[in-house]
Amino acid sequence: MMAFRKGRYEVGFAETAEEIREAQHLRWLCFIARGREDGDTGLLDADDYDDRCTHVLIRETGGRLVACFRMMTLEGGAQIGESYSARYYNLSRLRDFHGRMVEIGRFCIHPEIRDPDILRLAWGALARHVDAQGVAMLFGCSSFIGTDTRGYEDAFAMLRERHLAPKRWLPRVKAPQVFRFARVLRLRKPDPRRAMAAMPPLLRSYLAMGGWVSDHAVVDRQMDTLHVFTGLEIGAIPSTRAKLLRAAGA
Repeated sequence: MMAFRKGRYEVGFAETAEEIREAQHLRWLCFIARGREDGDTGLLDADDYDDRCTHVLIRETGGRLVACFRMMTLEGGAQIGESYSARYYNLSRLRDFHGRMVEIGRFCIHPEIRDPDILRLAWGALARHVDAQGVAMLFGCSSFIGTDTRGYEDAFAMLRERHLAPKRWLPRVKAPQVFRFARVLRLRKPDPRRAMAAMPPLLRSYLAMGGWVSDHAVVDRQMDTLHVFTGLEIGAIPSTRAKLLRAAGA
């Protein structure tokens, strides 16, 4: 993916260790500090996957980092066990997936920024990468803030009703603590308005393009999140939406 500019933002890859640390600090602000600004840029969210990934940065034209995410490319399902997601989900069914896969992780937007164009630009960057690398599936963990399921019942009920993974790809339980929403909420009829209001923006984007999720959420107390495995087969994206994504990255 070549760097590109759109409006007041620039999108590109991290090319230095300093730029990766900058992304790790933004992740700390979003996932750990949860918006409590701190002048110490040494406070980082970092793990052993950072060295294996390509880091995408979205900056304001003046240079401030406003969003980031990381990507790890797999040549096919046989490598699924190497993914970050495989730490939390039994993904053995995806070993049979044929085609290049990219895991998307640690997506975050600066807590002071409220601009929907940033998410569109992130998807535009992904569209460029998908086209350039011949990617057949995007996947990752989509996170709900906090580990309390109260307030998310309609969102999880909608996931159960409309967006569960095909059985041939459905992740099985691996993490020690999970919320089996497909079982617990099997009789609940979701309220669409409340469901969508509680859905994380990135997950809403995945679902709008034909994405699917696991039938359970992992309770991740270290990150203070509930997350669901999320997959998106590129061939399932409606052509009209695919055109919009490519336009966002043009």
